[in-house]
Amino acid sequence: MSARPAATATAAVPSPGAESAAVESAVVGSAAAESADPCCAAPLPVLGRDVTVPLVTGGEVTYAALDYAASAPALQRVWDDVAAYAPYYGSVHRGAGYLSQLSTDLFENSRATVAEFLDCRPGDQIVFTRSTTDSLNLLAQVLPADCQVFVFETEHHASLLPWRDARVTYLNAPRTPQQAVETLERALADRDPYGPALVCVTGASNVTGELWPVRELAAAAHAHGARIVLDAAQLAPHHPVSVRELDVDWIAFSGHKLYAPFGSGVLAGRADWLQESEPYLAGGGASKKVARRSDGGVDVEWHTTAARHEAGSPNVIGVYSIASACKALTEAGFDALVERERHLIAKVREGLAEVPAVRVLSLFGDDAPRVGVISFVVDGWNSSHFAAALSAEYGIGVRDGLFCAHPLVRTLLGTDPQDPGECGAPEAEPGERSLNAIRVSFGAGTPDEHVDRFVRAVRELVSDGAKWQYRTEAGRCVPAV
Repeated sequence: MSARPAATATAAVPSPGAESAAVESAVVGSAAAESADPCCAAPLPVLGRDVTVPLVTGGEVTYAALDYAASAPALQRVWDDVAAYAPYYGSVHRGAGYLSQLSTDLFENSRATVAEFLDCRPGDQIVFTRSTTDSLNLLAQVLPADCQVFVFETEHHASLLPWRDARVTYLNAPRTPQQAVETLERALADRDPYGPALVCVTGASNVTGELWPVRELAAAAHAHGARIVLDAAQLAPHHPVSVRELDVDWIAFSGHKLYAPFGSGVLAGRADWLQESEPYLAGGGASKKVARRSDGGVDVEWHTTAARHEAGSPNVIGVYSIASACKALTEAGFDALVERERHLIAKVREGLAEVPAVRVLSLFGDDAPRVGVISFVVDGWNSSHFAAALSAEYGIGVRDGLFCAHPLVRTLLGTDPQDPGECGAPEAEPGERSLNAIRVSFGAGTPDEHVDRFVRAVRELVSDGAKWQYRTEAGRCVPAV
């Protein structure tokens, strides 16, 4: 591999984002005119902002994507950056050719961009994975022997379930941030003080959107000799995340929630457990040296860098898209993004509060700081029927179900927390009560009109009922043809 500077290797690639600048300027200008609050920044341009969908009642409407907590639309800037790079695609860490060297530089520069975005410490490693789930399963595989893991029942399954080979203590859902800290402190005080321990906690709930006291939980963990990993899947797209300031040992997040395409994720943090363990996957790229032994076996020397856990040909475009999203969000300015999101959150919460049949789900109460994720139930409706009507009659996409956080949703709904439930709609006919909820979520690309339409749709459905007939098909409500 050439030792020439990365800037030389990437010089032939059109300047990332240059082509999209004019497009972004035009879209931002038009979006600013529609903003209901002049103090708030305009939504960032995202793919799909002009897509229209048919309504069962006739005609078409611009699709209101309000399911950001599942997958946020890709930023136009990210898509344009990837398109500019695509003609220069080449193998990574494998080839002597110009495009291979260029792609390798792009890949490793993306690692540096993510480290800067997360404000990582010297010596921290950035490992590229497929998703948050993949990142936390990787960490679960490198835990020291006899490690004890502490995790709240409020976690998404991505951070609730990977710890199968460890001793796991599941903590009950707290009802205040302070109670969360106190619950963890008591649990850690009762553990074996001489064995390794890990705390896993979310930064923002994928069900309620509420922010968790991460810095205080990290302090409690470290005071008791434990480490902590932050599931930032719902936090990183909405708020700045600093490894140093939060004092966490690892952070995991997904590209597809950070306005990048599917298939890429990050595990960032301390290197020691990663370096001391067997590779997450065995194969090319993870191995530094392989030699046959005289007895016919094979000796392997594994890399001690992030490559140790990145075997196989990496998802270069996915990695580059994450780096592009990190740059785009940083350049947009989180202060402006957070302020605009607060404006949208207030609109949704105030609108839902005016509908007596609606109950918003919350752990920490109405005054808790939160991101743009709100779950609720509606008296007299099952969740699948309500979500289907929002889509078919108003062109609004939301999520209904248990949101891959079954214990938390069961607790919030006041049902049996041991009921396993389903990850989707129940086998309930329209009009029957369901044990699931409805979730609306939004972010940097959401225009005011989408939120206004959602609030109006909820009000109309509750007061007037659905305009169309629905039936259950494969466990989900769909418009009757």
